[in-house]
This record gives sequence, C-alpha cells and structure tokens, in this order.
Amino acid sequence: MIVYFTGTGNSKYIAAKIAKITEDEIIDSTKYIKNNENPTLNSEKPFVFVCPTYGWRIPRVFDEFIRKSNFEGNKSAYFIMNCGSDIGNAEETISILCKEKGFEFMGIKEIIMPENYIAMFPVPNEEESKAIIQKADSVIEKAADEIKECKKFEERKLRAFDKVKSGFVNNIFYKKFVKADKFYAKDNCIGCGKCEELCMLNNIKLVDNKPVWGSDCTHCMACICNCPVEAIEYGKKSVGKRRYLCK
Repeated sequence: MIVYFTGTGNSKYIAAKIAKITEDEIIDSTKYIKNNENPTLNSEKPFVFVCPTYGWRIPRVFDEFIRKSNFEGNKSAYFIMNCGSDIGNAEETISILCKEKGFEFMGIKEIIMPENYIAMFPVPNEEESKAIIQKADSVIEKAADEIKECKKFEERKLRAFDKVKSGFVNNIFYKKFVKADKFYAKDNCIGCGKCEELCMLNNIKLVDNKPVWGSDCTHCMACICNCPVEAIEYGKKSVGKRRYLCK
C-alpha cells in the first residue's frame, strides 16, 4: 500500500509511478487529514510512504497522520521523500517514528523533483521542470523495483550539516516561517472556492467571495499553485514567480 501526502502533485506523481510497477493500492492521506480522520489501513505488502521534504524532514502534519492512524498486516515500511535539493537527516526522526509504530524501517529514498516552495525559493521553468522529472523517473523506477523485491534501500551517507538542518533549522523554520499571515487574494480573484476546497487543514474560508486564511497552515502551497487565475500571493515572495503543479 502506498500512502502519499502532496500539495502540488510531486508525491502523487511518484506514488502513481511506483504503483504501476508494484501493483499497489494508492491512498491519499490529505483526504483523511482534511476530514480529521485517522483510518485503519491494512496491507499484505509493505507500506510505502511518499511525501515532500519540509525543512529537511517529513511534513509534521504527515508525521502526525502516521502516528494517529493504524496500520495492520505487513510491518515493513519504506519512505520516499521528494525535494528540491536534499532531505538532510530526515531518516533520524523517521526511524524513531517506525519504532513507535512497530514498523521495520526499510530505508529512505531521496528523489529530486521540481521546487514548488514559492514562498521562499524560485521555481524552475517548464522545460527545466520536465528535465528534472525525466531524470527522477529512473530513480523512482529503481525504488519501485527494490520495493517489489522487498529489498532495503541503500543507506544514505550523511553530510556534516545534515543533522543541524533536520534538527535546529527545522524547528526555526516552523516557528518563524510556516505561517499563513502573508497569503492574500488579489482583485482578480473569481471566488471559485478551489483554495478552500483544497486546503487540507481547512484553514481557508470564503468571506464576501474572497479567501481568508486562518492561523493553521502547513505551507503545502496547494492554494497558491492551484488557483486557476493566479490570484493568490504570499507577500512579495511569490510575485512574478511561476506557479508549479506536477500533473
């Protein structure tokens, strides 16, 4: 069973590509998160968790989803994380999570995908994005073959600063940057409500036919990147930047 978490489609793309090879069922965790549900999931084959990298770790909301949900059947767990550059020392907290859930940790795979965090970083253009995804395809396929054969992923070599990034820097990142207060809708907003519908934390409400953001945000970028008229901005950071969706 493949359980994925996504805001702009990178993880969904990876999950779907793996599922074609392993013939696994795919579960979208964001639907459960949005409905505040903690399901019991049963799989005879290993569980595969696919997600983006937030501050060199798995998203905290996805971590919480895994902790609160029940997983029955197979007790092996693979983790696949996509990122714009690297995942730091993400495996340290994931291995702790696996121990708490009774999983045998089968390793973690780092996959470079197009950057989507437009609240902070530039986004590659369409041609660059296609090239990045094309390069990632072989890594995804190799990971799928290893999962199908129940082989552990090769252990990653950590660099000196990785532990700091996934520890201290991650804490600063969430405390200082993961907020919704800079999101706003421009005058060209059509009031379609797509941002409200897609917000997995139910943090967006339409008021006078325009979105208003609350205080509960995970910076998944689903609202800003899925807006059909590009009416949403994140302060000055997103102005002029290409919106990214992996379809």
